[in-house]
Amino acid sequence: MTDEIPAPPQGRDNTATSDTVVGTVEKPGDSADEFQFITPNETDVRTGEFVVYETTVEGAHHEVLARVTNTQQERGLPGDFLADPSVDPDEIAGTLGVPSEDIEIDRITARNIGYFDEDMETFTNPRSLPDPGSRVYLANDEFLEAVLPNADWQNGSGNAHIGWLLNRPARDSNIFLPIDEFSSTHLAVLASTGSGKSYTASVIIEEMMRPQSRAAMLVFDPHGEYDTLPGMRKDENASIFSDGEYTPEVNIKQPEEIDIAIPDLNYGDLLALLDGPSDRMKYVLHDAWKNLQEESNDISVHDIINKCYSVDGEDSDTASALEWRLQRALDRDLFVRAARDELTDLVAPGQVTVLQLNRLSEEDQQMLAAALLRKLYQAREQAMRGDDDRLDFPLFTLLEEGHRFAPDGNARSLGILQTILSEGRKFGFGVGIISQRPSKLDADVLSQCGTQIIMQIQNPHDQKAIRQSVESAGEDILAELPGFTPGQAIIAGDAMNTPVMASIRKRHTRHGAESPDITQEWCDSWGEHHEDLNRSVTNAYEEEEDVNDTPL
Repeated sequence: MTDEIPAPPQGRDNTATSDTVVGTVEKPGDSADEFQFITPNETDVRTGEFVVYETTVEGAHHEVLARVTNTQQERGLPGDFLADPSVDPDEIAGTLGVPSEDIEIDRITARNIGYFDEDMETFTNPRSLPDPGSRVYLANDEFLEAVLPNADWQNGSGNAHIGWLLNRPARDSNIFLPIDEFSSTHLAVLASTGSGKSYTASVIIEEMMRPQSRAAMLVFDPHGEYDTLPGMRKDENASIFSDGEYTPEVNIKQPEEIDIAIPDLNYGDLLALLDGPSDRMKYVLHDAWKNLQEESNDISVHDIINKCYSVDGEDSDTASALEWRLQRALDRDLFVRAARDELTDLVAPGQVTVLQLNRLSEEDQQMLAAALLRKLYQAREQAMRGDDDRLDFPLFTLLEEGHRFAPDGNARSLGILQTILSEGRKFGFGVGIISQRPSKLDADVLSQCGTQIIMQIQNPHDQKAIRQSVESAGEDILAELPGFTPGQAIIAGDAMNTPVMASIRKRHTRHGAESPDITQEWCDSWGEHHEDLNRSVTNAYEEEEDVNDTPL
């Protein structure tokens, strides 16, 4: 049964303060924007929770939102009461006449976010802390739904329902991610293996393909993890992904259907495919390639070889050496001679195309990404200038295992990705990078991703890379990462007015990246192997009996 889809807020008219009082302000904190309040131990206020206090700024009443950054016990039972685990501490307290009820209290540190300015559509720092003795309230769920995302609720833009606020009861406080914002300023989904990054990316795809968005998406899938997305077209999902006239198209391209057009390569791509060309080879190849591109949009490997001989002579040793290298690099099924002129087979509004790359080498995956992304980017540039209307709509591409395509090192796809990430906003070309190893990503690429969804990260190098590149998430909230369980995430950056900790919602389509049930597969394989072995022994025995029974 499909979960009910929550409706996005229609505005920001809700009061910030709920009816739940959680504590009383004690004193300022260690930094200028922090304060501390005292709460009973049984009140569940965790790091990342949102609270509100009331104040007056220049004669105007404001409700100031703050985020909890630390919790520590202020007072509890004496340590002597707990020394012997076999004795109930309450019995000791009763014997000594010491009260044991309501004795535990916590000191909570919270950092000001500010009051929401309707005119500026963002938070404004009140530049003052609450007075000691002020009451502190839980923030209202509806208010948080409206103000946490950096969304323009009035214009009806698409908003992705990602999940719920982590520290609240399930489904109490929805978290929406403004699609316009993260698709134009780029997105990073970062998590250790098994923490839910591919699952979360699929949730984003589902949301972007719903009727209110109808995105044009291209997914680079090195492991074949997104082949269950056609489930969006199933009848049981019609109420989610269809509005009567629209149903998303899902185009899963199998490895044997994927190719690279030789004319879409550039000179740098050709050099990368060759094995240590000499300076003379580079010179001959450069002239040959330049001449061919001016002559035709249909180029085979043999055309390149013939042109090399034409440039350097029929008896050229250089052309002969290039012939061997070019045939080894390009004379295979992956490369085709005709340029890709029709691009809407790859990208179109209301269509997600998944390129399953699991049978290609890492180098071929990078070359494919370089050629395709460059072609699409050039088409978007031309469309924005009015020179070509083939791609007169915005694009969004997701790259699973993003550190393969944009590594902290060399890759054919790195240059075009850096270009799109720095310039793509002007041309309506957005990028999503999904990676389990942030430390292996190019630092500029990671820093250009304006919105981040960060899940459990255990590796210290990856944690350091996130701290250095993700400026919007504070140290206090990033410190929670190692303790996250699968499906829990920090969402921060341009698409959010302040970082939040969220629980990712359940997918509407089946997840295709589960880990194999290894022990069960071992048992099944053992059984099959022994059945075959027993069958072979039986057949051999029967054949021997037939031979013995044959008359001489």
